[in-house]
Amino acid sequence: MKLLAILLCVGASGAWCQTQDQQQPPAQPPQQQNADRSKEEPRTAIAVEPGGKVIKPKDYWTETGIFHPFLRMPKYILHDQAAIWTSPLHTKKQDIKYWAIFGGATAAFIATDRHLVHELPNTSSQLSVSNWGSRLGSAYSLIPVSAGFYFIGTGAHDDRFRETGLLCFETLIDSNITVAALKLIADRERPLEGSGNGHFDASPSGRWNSSFPSGHAINTWAMASIIAHQYPKHKIVPIVVYCLATTVVAARVGARKHFPGDVVAGSALGWFIGDYVYGKRHNPDLDGKHTAAQKILDHVHLGFSM
Repeated sequence: MKLLAILLCVGASGAWCQTQDQQQPPAQPPQQQNADRSKEEPRTAIAVEPGGKVIKPKDYWTETGIFHPFLRMPKYILHDQAAIWTSPLHTKKQDIKYWAIFGGATAAFIATDRHLVHELPNTSSQLSVSNWGSRLGSAYSLIPVSAGFYFIGTGAHDDRFRETGLLCFETLIDSNITVAALKLIADRERPLEGSGNGHFDASPSGRWNSSFPSGHAINTWAMASIIAHQYPKHKIVPIVVYCLATTVVAARVGARKHFPGDVVAGSALGWFIGDYVYGKRHNPDLDGKHTAAQKILDHVHLGFSM
């Protein structure tokens, strides 16, 4: 029953963008609907009704309030958590597939975790390299990056850069709350603990430090999701951030800190949290501003077609 509850929580990640705070927009003529679709660029994988913006016109660098946007964040976090944890109660039929995809994938990896981990070389070089790679997903790496976006953006008068930092902060808080709750429920052994079979409700290190899901994976993929959504027109940005997130995920398994099922669940949860927060908090008025970062990215081209 415990495993079933965990899989339900993980599967819910694919559906929480359809929550009870959404309202159907008023009907429009077909011609108007088509015109609106042509003007809009899809930003998220799942439609989500926008909420309070994380950065508003009164917060722009030309106005006041460098720290003012942070005052709204506690309220936004509460709204986010309510949407995340109640999403199974408000899932629409077309979103049930996400339950099946991510719940099924997590279940499949959990069933084969022990065999997959034992198939690794598990050499001293593997552990050393993997431990170094894991540092990219640690709090002491992700928090300064988020702060850098916000304060560099403030100094450079780049409101989109500032918004990216705020969205990263909100997403990291959401993902840490979510992963802490799931760890308390799962209490799973890590690969080098106990029998090495990854039993649930059996972690000798305590529930807060249990293996499922991976905190590094959920935090890194949540932040990568935000950055990729913020700069989708420059394909090098999503490629770089998702490659770094994948490196962290592989490193956590290679360092024998997590089973594959732990990082798969964490990655899926993290991406959807970032997707949700972006859809809920992004200020579309910033899309029309040609920022300093975008001017730099305009001169960066990939050597192959995408």
